[in-house]
Amino acid sequence: MPGRRATDPGRSTEDKADRRARGLGWFSIGLGLAQIGAPRAVAKLIGVNDDEETRNTMFAIGLREITSGIGILSQPRPAGWVWSRVGGDLMDLALLGKALNADDSDRARVATATAAVLGVTVLDFLTGRQLSGDGSEQRADGARLRSKGSRGIEVVEAITINRPRQEVYAFWHNFENFPRFMAHLESVQVIDDRRSHWKARAPGGTGVEWDAETIEDRPNELIAWRSVSDSDVPNTGQVRFRDAPGNRGTEVIVELKYQPPGGRIGALIAKLFGEEPSQQVKSDLRRLKQVLEVGEVVHSDASIYPGPHPARPPEDLSEVELLGAQGGGF
Repeated sequence: MPGRRATDPGRSTEDKADRRARGLGWFSIGLGLAQIGAPRAVAKLIGVNDDEETRNTMFAIGLREITSGIGILSQPRPAGWVWSRVGGDLMDLALLGKALNADDSDRARVATATAAVLGVTVLDFLTGRQLSGDGSEQRADGARLRSKGSRGIEVVEAITINRPRQEVYAFWHNFENFPRFMAHLESVQVIDDRRSHWKARAPGGTGVEWDAETIEDRPNELIAWRSVSDSDVPNTGQVRFRDAPGNRGTEVIVELKYQPPGGRIGALIAKLFGEEPSQQVKSDLRRLKQVLEVGEVVHSDASIYPGPHPARPPEDLSEVELLGAQGGGF
């Protein structure tokens, strides 16, 4: 159940990594058998040309996958074999990148296969790091310290919302409102007056979740939080609310620091997917502005971004019928 913690957070993290490693081991063996036993079917599935060179490559990759899988399943702490999967993933991505530019490839299928491999790479890297020990420490109060040698990702973004400060604060204070304007967030469950459980989508179609606790709450001024120990995404941050100049509503300033799933490789993969952290937060704040000012998120297809994105509502809303929230909800 959300909010329940193992008596030893470090042991819980290791157990999760061990279970994930075993799953990756069986996945390696299954994939390797398919590549060796049915290379033509695999080639068709990923959209590459079926010729002798491809079949030879499939055979070699299949042997590598089976070897990695056996190595993972036969060792009590298979960190080295999991890291070998990361190296294999990078080789596969290079081959898929070459196939993506080939004239005789099905580019749509190759792109789909590339996205799948990127997602698996995140899992492999995260599992390898946890099995090896990621250099993080536990404080006396149980909070996870930032990994040594890694600054993580830091984001600071601000926006002006044409609503009273009390209303903006009340809406933000109800964390269950967040999926309404945060594109990657699936759900937030409030556990008690300090703790909440979060679920989000990560690059490559993977999912992450964590528990967070509110560490400072000054009504209509500031909310600060941090993730608790054993989180998939260690993070900390705060949001400040202040009156905007010229009676234009409320300035919202968000400061966020977090470790992306998969560390540096995870951050790189996020950028490859067009999910740059600062742009994510900026887009989320624009959606928050729309929800509070016009009652819904407005999408526009005519933009420089690939696909729909939140349009900016007008600053002067005197002629717009507002459907604003009262007391933090609609």
